[in-house]
Amino acid sequence: MYRQGDVLIAPVEETAVPERVKTAAGEPRDGRGRLVLALGEVTGHAHAIPGPGRLVREAGPFGPLLLELPEGGRVVHEEHAPIPLPKGWYRVVRQREYVPGAYRIVAD
Repeated sequence: MYRQGDVLIAPVEETAVPERVKTAAGEPRDGRGRLVLALGEVTGHAHAIPGPGRLVREAGPFGPLLLELPEGGRVVHEEHAPIPLPKGWYRVVRQREYVPGAYRIVAD
């Protein structure tokens, strides 16, 4: 498992990835060509993958992301050291916090 700030990145066996995810269109890249895992609402900084890969958002209010890195890659952020990731599939989960009556994603 890997963590960068409020983002957790956990390896997933390819056999556990649903076929609908494997064939789904990925999330678009940002203006800098990166796959953005989480964008800081306050700073505008991003936890992102600059190289090859695909990011698929699953349905739901906290919509976990599934990340495919066919060649491996790295997670970058303006305020953190880069994290190298081996090739494979990953589940990307944002840290959540409880507020009375609900849960919400932590604001970076």
